[in-house]
Amino acid sequence: MTFSASSHQDAAAAAETGRATPMKARVLIAGAGPVGLTLANYLGGYGVETIVIEALPELIDYPRAIGIDDEAMRTMQGIGLADRIEPHTTPLHWMRFLTAKGRCWASLEPKTDEFGWSRRNAFIQPQADRILYEGLSRYSHVKVLFATEFKSLKQDADGVVATVEGSDGPFTISADYMVGADGGRSPVREALGLAFEGKTAANQWMVVDVENDPVGTPNLYLVCDPKRPYVSAALPHGVRRFEFMVMKDEDEAHFERTDVMRALLAKVLEKPEEAKLIRRRVYNHNARLANRFRVGRVMLAGDAAHIMPVWQGQGYNSGIRDAANLGWKLAMVVNGRLGPDILDTYESERRSHARAMIDLSVMVGKVFNPPYAFLGTVRDGVTRFLNLFPAVKRYIVEMRFKPMPRFTEGALVPSRVKSKESPVGRLFIQPRVRTVRGEVRRMDDLIGPNFAILSWGNNPLQYMDADQIAMWQALGAVFICVKPDVQLGVRPDEALGFGTDAMNGVVEIGDQQGRLKEWFGNWPESVVFLRPDRVVAATATPLTVTEVSRSLARAMSYPGKPQPMTLAREA
Repeated sequence: MTFSASSHQDAAAAAETGRATPMKARVLIAGAGPVGLTLANYLGGYGVETIVIEALPELIDYPRAIGIDDEAMRTMQGIGLADRIEPHTTPLHWMRFLTAKGRCWASLEPKTDEFGWSRRNAFIQPQADRILYEGLSRYSHVKVLFATEFKSLKQDADGVVATVEGSDGPFTISADYMVGADGGRSPVREALGLAFEGKTAANQWMVVDVENDPVGTPNLYLVCDPKRPYVSAALPHGVRRFEFMVMKDEDEAHFERTDVMRALLAKVLEKPEEAKLIRRRVYNHNARLANRFRVGRVMLAGDAAHIMPVWQGQGYNSGIRDAANLGWKLAMVVNGRLGPDILDTYESERRSHARAMIDLSVMVGKVFNPPYAFLGTVRDGVTRFLNLFPAVKRYIVEMRFKPMPRFTEGALVPSRVKSKESPVGRLFIQPRVRTVRGEVRRMDDLIGPNFAILSWGNNPLQYMDADQIAMWQALGAVFICVKPDVQLGVRPDEALGFGTDAMNGVVEIGDQQGRLKEWFGNWPESVVFLRPDRVVAATATPLTVTEVSRSLARAMSYPGKPQPMTLAREA
């Protein structure tokens, strides 16, 4: 790694003035929240030397997100931590909207698991954050510096130099790239001079966590009480979350009074004085989006790039999507596997979806708490009527209104088949599959943090040119042949033209649930190129794989002949 003369002079000057010793890394991450920690785990797995700085002296432990969705759980699976996080979740967590009188006018009860996990899961964020932080101990080349505050940055064509301040005073950290995952008030975003477009809701919400759940019912309830709307949510390990709207004449100090909190909890508890509070905090509901996610060698992620109201539980999950999208791209660039232009696709792929999730969250908030009282009456009447129609009710219950990530440009190649149902740019399914050794596993576990090329019933390399095979091997791709489960491991007679080495270098998996057959049966192109984040990058017929592969190489800024991909081993 090289830096310009000015960068070296900054570091030298810091040393001469007696400040802390300058540091270097390939990637610098500002912010040890869930997004920064997830990204650091990604980079650690790819062997990228990474430094995470955090202004606070320790991880945050106050009330935060309570919903982790299937996409985020799939990301946790990708960094090898889902099995540790899952015991701290409540799967199939329904969300029910109630009138002030208790009538349920909408219930979100998604039971699908096409990505391998329950679509809605309750969790307690500090527990998951702790697991993400502990996960970094697997990698000696990843460091976290607490009580280290970002101050400023300089960047040029060769790298980034950030000035930070720790307990020993200011010092510099030099890196190839930097990511600002430092929250809604992001100093990194401010240093880049980027606008944070949007607005803050006029009202605030008091969030209270109570131990040994005094309500005991499962799921999440949003009660549309016009006098004071509130939320009651069952969380793992016997924790109950309450959220109450703060009125105009109230502030955070108002809720420090014991009598005030008891009166507030009396709305939901018979004996509020017996409730044992774990923590409480007042929040604003913001809807904001950075006008850019990348400036040169610096990227924004998570709340630094976008903030949204809590009503769909997508603030946390949108940040995890950022980490999943950016992690593999940044690692591939730093390791010389792909060219830096692929980093442009991070913004083109993520910003529009973040905006869609903001719009959805704002809309749901207005339905839950209308700006005018008469609109609540209208809402209750309309929902009674719509519930008479099974198709409409199913659309709501199954959360089909949720905007799923779908990229139309970026690190992908649009299909030649012109169809709104094209899988390109969408997440691929993750069923359970059977290995030749008889193990039944989630499919991502067999692929690992790699590209994959899948085909139905044949060898995906059969018609691919040698140079393209070499490219995918250099990128660490896994080649997979999907078969009906009953055919797994069975070789046809050689007289039919199949030699025993016909599938050499190709992993065979059995379609144990029949979902892959259904997927391939609904799309005419039977070869699928998967990115490490499990987005379908391209599809092809067996006879067009070479042409599609070359187009995808250009879309991903493939530089030519990189060194073979190697992944870091856990310490």
